Parts: sequence; C-alpha cells; structure tokens
Amino acid sequence: MHVTHRTSAPRGWRLAAEDALYGPRGFYLRPGGPARHFRTSVHASPLFASAVARLLVATAEEHGLAEPAVVDVGAGRGELLTGVLAALPAGFPVRAHAVDLAPRPEGLDPRITWHDSVPRGLSGLLFANEWLDNVPVDVVATDEDGVRRTVLVDDDGEEHLGDEPAGEDARWLERWWPPAGPGTRAEIGRPRDEAWAAAAGALAAGLAVAVDYAHTADARPPFGTLTGFRDGREVRPVPDGSCDITAHVALDACASPTARLVPQRDALRDLGVDGGRPPLALASSDPAAYVRALSRAGEAAELTARGGLGGFTWLMQPVPGGAGTAASGPDGRGVPSGGPGGTSS
Repeated sequence: MHVTHRTSAPRGWRLAAEDALYGPRGFYLRPGGPARHFRTSVHASPLFASAVARLLVATAEEHGLAEPAVVDVGAGRGELLTGVLAALPAGFPVRAHAVDLAPRPEGLDPRITWHDSVPRGLSGLLFANEWLDNVPVDVVATDEDGVRRTVLVDDDGEEHLGDEPAGEDARWLERWWPPAGPGTRAEIGRPRDEAWAAAAGALAAGLAVAVDYAHTADARPPFGTLTGFRDGREVRPVPDGSCDITAHVALDACASPTARLVPQRDALRDLGVDGGRPPLALASSDPAAYVRALSRAGEAAELTARGGLGGFTWLMQPVPGGAGTAASGPDGRGVPSGGPGGTSS
C-alpha cells in the first residue's frame, strides 16, 4: 500500500477503524451481521461448539462449579452459544451470557442473557472467538531514515505518515515489536492487551480463552497484517464502514504469566475433534453411520488444517478462585472490554 508524508489531517487507524466498525453506521452493527462476509470456525462446523461445550464441562468440574457460566465475548448473532447449549449434556446447569454491541437477535434462545459489556463476577468459561483481532489498533511504519511514525488514514484508505509514537504506545512497541528497518510496519497491540485484561479480569474463577490468528515475538510479520474483508474476500482496508478491518493479534503480549498459547489444531484434538477417516469396515456394516462419520471427519479436518482454521492460536488463561461462586451471578455492573464488543463468532 502506498504511503506518503502527511498532506491533510487524517486519523490514526485505531480511531478510524473504531468508527468504521462500531460507529452509528458501523460494519458490525448492520442488520444481519457480518456472517456473510467471512466464515469462522463457529460457522464451519458444529464440532467447534461441541468442543467448547466439553471445555465448559471440564472447567466446571475442575473448579467445582455447581452452575457454571459460559460467556461469549463478541457474540455476533449468538451462533456459538446456540451451538454450545445444544451440545451440552441434557440437564447440565449453565448460565449463558452473550456480549456484543449489536442488539440481541430476534429468536435467540431465551436462556442466553445479552450484554453490551462483559458481566463481572461470574465463574466458568469466558470464550472470545475472533474478538481481539477486531479491537482496533494504531499502525506505525518506519520511514527511510529509520524513524517509526504513526500511520494516518483518510476515509478513502489513503495513508500518510504522522508523528512518532510516544508514551505507552512507544513503550509497548519497544517491548513487544522492536523496529525492523525502513519500510517495515507494526501494529500497536496495547489496546488489545487492555481489552483482554479487562475481560479475563471480570471472571471470578474458571478459564478465559481467546482464539485468533496470532503471532509471537519470535516471528512478528515485518509488514504488519492490517487488512479488510468484504463478501468473503480479502480487500484493501478502507475505514468507511463497507468492510471488516482486522489485524492478527500479538497474543503473547496479552497473555498472563500463567496462560498457555496452543495451536487450534492441538486444542481441538485435545477436546475430541479428530479429522481421521472412519474405518472402511463401517461402510459395509452401517453405511449411513459411515457417511455421517466421514462428514464429521471432513469438518474436523477443516477446523484443524494447517494454514487454515487450524492455524488459529488459543490463549488459555486460568482464573483461580473459590468454588461455587457461579451461583451468585454477576454483580450487575458490566466492565468495558477495553475495546468494542462486536466480532465475528
């Protein structure tokens, strides 16, 4: 993308993307939601929601929770929670909470409570699927003199170089994304660190999980990852509300010292999602069961494929706390997530 020196008064990418995604006519607040523009793991197969349901059950057992909560941060139109509730064992006690800036969809399961911010004081599983990549961030580019400058953008997507980043942004870059020479770019992930700390910190006890395309300090992309999506295709990012604006997440910067970063293919396999083909003998003994098993294997293979959905990273962050606190429910005060609540799950 062509970058020139500043010629007008555009804004940094963080403010521009926040308006374009979550403003009055923002991309994520449009009727029908963003599902037609891209396909997530939730949309790819019900096996994903089933795996999250198993993770919820395991989390409840580990923490001794009589009535665990499941909190979907960036719930979209409630697709993930709908699948989780359907996959849980019959009679399993659960409180389901969806968090999104978009209004509650019509016809959503009445067991799901809708919030515009993360509820406090719940115990159980907090799950954020492709949420952090839509928390807007500023972008910097290194000029020909080796100086890092904030990238500013017009409403039509034309970019310009602004001033050097300062304060906490400069310190974040120095710690997590050091300069790599003229012509390179970086995304300042500090707002995502804060968003994740606030969301995970609202949980009284249990497990907080963030799932996103990610990178770590040993392999930062030299030209950044900022891009757009519209109608299922990657497009030039333009902050006019016509497309999704997203960037991969520096998940290692978000993680607490006790958190683990796990490839999605490994996380899902640990939760029973197996892409192996069923035995051929089943085709003879029970052809219908073989066809069903083959279909599930294909869906599992897509969810765990290298270079595809399997390339997502799971940030799995335990939240210690006393057993049984789920039954008390939230304290009624939502906490800002550090960024908008809309996303693609």
